[in-house]
Amino acid sequence: MLTYFLIIVPTLISVFLIFNYWQERKYRRKPYYKLADVGWQRITPPKNAQLVHSVALIGDIGAVATDGTDPVLHLFKQWQQQAGANGTAVFLGDNLYPIGLPPEGSKYRAAAEERLNLLTQMLKSYSGKGIFLSGNHDWFKGRKGGYQQMLRQEKFIVEKLQDENSYLPRNGCPGPVPIQIAEGLLMVVINTQWWVHRGIRPLGKEYNCPYSDIEQFFLDLNTLLRKNQHQRILIVAHHPLYSNAMHGGKFTIKQHIFPLTAAHKRFYIPLPIFGSAYPFYRKMFGAYEDMAHGKYKKMRKRFLQIFHRYSNIIYVAGHDHNLQHFEIRRNHYIVSGSGSKTAFVKKGGKATFTVEQLGFVVLNYYDNGQVWIEVQAVSEEDKAGKIIFRKELKSILKPNVAQEEMI
Repeated sequence: MLTYFLIIVPTLISVFLIFNYWQERKYRRKPYYKLADVGWQRITPPKNAQLVHSVALIGDIGAVATDGTDPVLHLFKQWQQQAGANGTAVFLGDNLYPIGLPPEGSKYRAAAEERLNLLTQMLKSYSGKGIFLSGNHDWFKGRKGGYQQMLRQEKFIVEKLQDENSYLPRNGCPGPVPIQIAEGLLMVVINTQWWVHRGIRPLGKEYNCPYSDIEQFFLDLNTLLRKNQHQRILIVAHHPLYSNAMHGGKFTIKQHIFPLTAAHKRFYIPLPIFGSAYPFYRKMFGAYEDMAHGKYKKMRKRFLQIFHRYSNIIYVAGHDHNLQHFEIRRNHYIVSGSGSKTAFVKKGGKATFTVEQLGFVVLNYYDNGQVWIEVQAVSEEDKAGKIIFRKELKSILKPNVAQEEMI
């Protein structure tokens, strides 16, 4: 009996792992569409609708090539030409890998400056707006000293662009920072790194932040959303609130069998069963940058408690290196974090769309009040890039509040 057990159980486990690995290989780097959106190509904005404003949302751009060959930057240039002055480019954090902008003398400084110079030059020659957010890598991967690292990057970008609103929220404060980018379309910028950071977290007059109690942030955010229920609200941040990828606790079979590839892609040392300990830990307890971690979980819970009260919100973040869309309780949650890297994303679940490809999300706002998502991606087969998903992001708007209450 013991012999049969020792043979059958490993055999069943092996069959299960092989089957799941085969399933993953079938859909990796291929778009997943919820059944209702399979025919998305046939659905387009009304022909009589005029485009009012276009927003390009690019996350985790920090490893782009600077030699003129980067496919995502080529795609971004095309968007700039099409959007013109009626466009806003938002970089969703992790603008510099691996540790943000280090001080002079660091071995990473030259490469970091080269990337920032390239990105800021693209915005200086652009007639629309450009805004940078900060992510965990910009805060020295969330370690102590990250606050000073972030301030160094903020100063560099603001001086290059000569625009005080080119890096938000300023001084590493939590936000929220409202920007009326078009009539009927309000953008709100939030620094989610504040909640998960391990070092200095700026708050109060000492750091040029408007309040000294973080509860005031949530009160201000809720008031802002309540007073603007008549508008479409676009909230931009670095950390997602829904994700089918690693920071959301989703891992590949390969990561269970070869867990050391998380440290280096060439460490193919098989550690079955023992290898599952790392994904299990990330899923159940999490690193500081995972949804399962206590700090992240608490932040996510507070945000969703507020957002679920409303029905006019589009929340866009980066962090996970893929492209995703979720529709939850009449609001929309988007991940656009594959500006320079890609990583596994699981299909299905609550997701409407997922793909593991380089690219970014564009939101187009029309004069009839509609907002449409366009996912623009590049692949090994199509370096020029193309739209691989399009959908109207529907919402329920409420009547305008008293004019004197509006921001």
